Order: sequence, then structure tokens, then C-alpha cells
Amino acid sequence: MKIAKATRGYETWLGKRIDLLDADLERKHAAMAADVFPFLRATFYRWMQLWPQICPEERAAPKVLAVGDLHVENFGTWRDVEGRLVWGINDFDEAFELPYSVDLVRLAASAHIAVREARLEIAPKDACGAILSGYKKGLETGGRPIVMAEEHGWLREMVTGALRDPRQFWEKLDSLPTYKGRVPKSARRALERMLPEGGLEYRTAHRIAGLGSLGRERFVAIAMYRGAKVAREAKALAPSACVWAGDGVSERLRYQEILDRARRAIDPFVRLKGRWIVRRLAPDCSRIELASMPKERDESKLLHAMGFETANVHLGSAGAGQAIPRHLGNRSRHWLHDAAGRMVKATTEDWEAWRAAMAKRPAKGRRK
Repeated sequence: MKIAKATRGYETWLGKRIDLLDADLERKHAAMAADVFPFLRATFYRWMQLWPQICPEERAAPKVLAVGDLHVENFGTWRDVEGRLVWGINDFDEAFELPYSVDLVRLAASAHIAVREARLEIAPKDACGAILSGYKKGLETGGRPIVMAEEHGWLREMVTGALRDPRQFWEKLDSLPTYKGRVPKSARRALERMLPEGGLEYRTAHRIAGLGSLGRERFVAIAMYRGAKVAREAKALAPSACVWAGDGVSERLRYQEILDRARRAIDPFVRLKGRWIVRRLAPDCSRIELASMPKERDESKLLHAMGFETANVHLGSAGAGQAIPRHLGNRSRHWLHDAAGRMVKATTEDWEAWRAAMAKRPAKGRRK
């Protein structure tokens, strides 16, 4: 099955489970044609379709409740219940029970592509080595939240420069037009339950964000609370694309489960409410793109931390701390680099086919 047919098939499947916004899907399709990195971010469904063919040996790896759509820009910061700044994986939309290696290979493949597109300046083999080293360290230590208080000063310096200026952040949210359509009752109720107190007056806007989830409904409630603005976002969740790809039959949403299990200092303002994932939006509660980080940075340490944080999540699965090290002990030295390279090759071929198809696509045939 070619990428265009796979995308139509996935979006048809998805559209039977949640409401999709055609204009946002069109934006997603255009972004997919721009470069391989955004294409990778936007096409986890295709990754899971190709994975069994490209890396068949990984089917024997121990399974965990995995992130699924992991990549080097799926990391960010939040505040824990004590108000401390925490860094880690930002998004779990595609959480599913998978071989642990799916997350590692996808993270490593994204690093390969980021290097090729000059988003990272490190040799691909070294990037894979740093990820795997950090992952093994996380397993060995039993996992530990990455709280940027007394420790991780180097990471704090790296990411705090990327935290949004509060004035610009709120100006951007304020510029979103008030949503004139019908906000689903369940979304409105989910937003109201996560506001700091009941009865607050707020306005609702539609937000365009992300790539993998672009096309889904996202509603933002913006309110004044005790002298300053607050915001909450409700994003529609759907079953993992793993189900569409044939990796399982259960359509149960696993987002809250993976949050609760992981060895992390959780964000108390991220909660699953029905079919909506609700989170606080704030300058220091956001995903961080590589381009927003300082150019002078220790990328090996950053990738090591990404591997360590991946272990934090996987260790939430019973027995992972014993089964995964045993399996890793029997792997070849460069297995991660080799598997990532194969997936990068397949992803690049798909991207080239998608870009060619988009270039030939008549304007009248496009979504409006």
C-alpha cells in the first residue's frame, strides 16, 4: 500500500471515531510535503504499518505500555504539584502496548533525520549511542523524574531560554478568534472542570497545533483568574493508530494510564476527561522545538536525557526493569543505529512519494 492510499485509509478510519476538521487536515498534508522531519511527526500511522516489515525481529522484544509517537521534539516542560519545573516527554496520544524498541527506534530515527536536516549537529551513530546509553542508565537506576531544581542545571539552561515570553505567549492566545461554532458539551465540561475555580467566565477559541494530531478538534478556554490570565486546552483523543495498523483490537485510550504509571513528576493539570485530554497552557508548560534551543548545546547529553526519560515511561510496565535489560544484553552493538537507518530509508521514500503526489494533485481535488 502506498503512502497516499494509507493516509486516506487511516483518515477514513479516524473520521469514524472522532470529528475531523478538513481545513486542518489540508494544513497537515501540506506540512507533510515540506520536509522529512515534519512528515515523520505527522505519520505515526504509517510507521506502525511499515514497522513489522522493516524491523520484523523487533516483534520478539518485551512489550511495555509505550509512547508510540516518540521523536526528538516530543519533549517539553511543565510544573509539578510543588511548582517545580520538570522536563520530559510531552505527548502520549498514541500510547499503546508495543515492543519497547518501537519507541527507541522511532526516537533514534527522528535524530537521524534531524541531523540530516541540520536540526542537530551530531553524528547519527553517536546520537543513537547517546539515546541507548541514557535508556540503559534509566533502567539501571530504576528511573527518576527529571526535575530541574537542584540538579540538571545544564538542561535547565538549555530549555529555559526556549520558554516562551509571557507577553508574547498571551498575545498569541488572545489573537485567536473566539470560536463561533458549537463546542461539544463534553469538551466544555472537561475544560470547566480543569479551570482553577468554578464559575469563571471564559471565552473559547480553536487552536491549530501539532502535526500528528492536526485535524482533530482543539478547544482553548481563556479566562482571567485573580489578576492574570489562565488557559486550558481540550484536545480530542482517538484510539491509537496501532489499532488501525493491525497491532491490536482494543480501542481503549491509554493516555491517563501511561501518565499514572510512569516514573515521573506528573503535571497535575493534564487529565483525561472522557474522550478529551485537557492540559494547562502556559509559557513554561509547552513542547520545546530544537530550533528554539541555544545553538551552543551538548546534544549528546540532551539525547542521553531523552533515552533516560523513555526508560522512565517504560518502567511503569510490570517486569520491564528485568525483561528489557535481559533482551538488550543479547543485542548487537549497533542494533539501534541499524534499525533506525532502515526506518529512515523507508520514511524518506514515503515522503518523496507523498511530495510527488501533492505536486500532481489538482487544486479542485483538495480539501477545503
